[in-house]
Amino acid sequence: MKYMFASDVHGSAYYCRKMLEAYKDEQAERLVLLGDLLYHGPRNDLPRDYAPKEVIAMLNEKKDEIYAVRGNCEAEVDQMVLEFPVLVDYCVLVLEGKTFFATHGHVFHTGNLPPIKKGDILIHGHTHVLKAEDMGDYIWLNPGSVSIPKEGNPPTYGIFDGETFEIKAFDGTVVRKIYL
Repeated sequence: MKYMFASDVHGSAYYCRKMLEAYKDEQAERLVLLGDLLYHGPRNDLPRDYAPKEVIAMLNEKKDEIYAVRGNCEAEVDQMVLEFPVLVDYCVLVLEGKTFFATHGHVFHTGNLPPIKKGDILIHGHTHVLKAEDMGDYIWLNPGSVSIPKEGNPPTYGIFDGETFEIKAFDGTVVRKIYL
């Protein structure tokens, strides 16, 4: 069992392509997208090869393998062009007996926790800053940003293999790892 988590594509055809290549190379069975798929937002510069229509086509090809949550840049018009649900604020995944509360991070985050219990995993994007920390009562994960990373991080994604969560750069380098 292997799930890939990625966030903040922001309409970059270049990085969407890299993300989907990594998804294929990792042989993951599902791709969990943590929001901000098509639009770059007013606070971000345009990402490399900004081409939302290309991103739409690439993601729609994988529609049966994607779980997605709404980011702060998603709108109803995005749902009109994407062939998988993107307008839910969160999803709860139980993987290998571990409960993941997956969200974008603009509503639920460490400062506004969702209804989670001791041992659960909060995973979100939004900040563009990767995290893999044991917070005592819960695990906090952020796979970073696919296209516009911050704080000097490379573009990254996350892989959960049933026991560990690895945050990886597109060259395959493990940037951070935590045992769950």
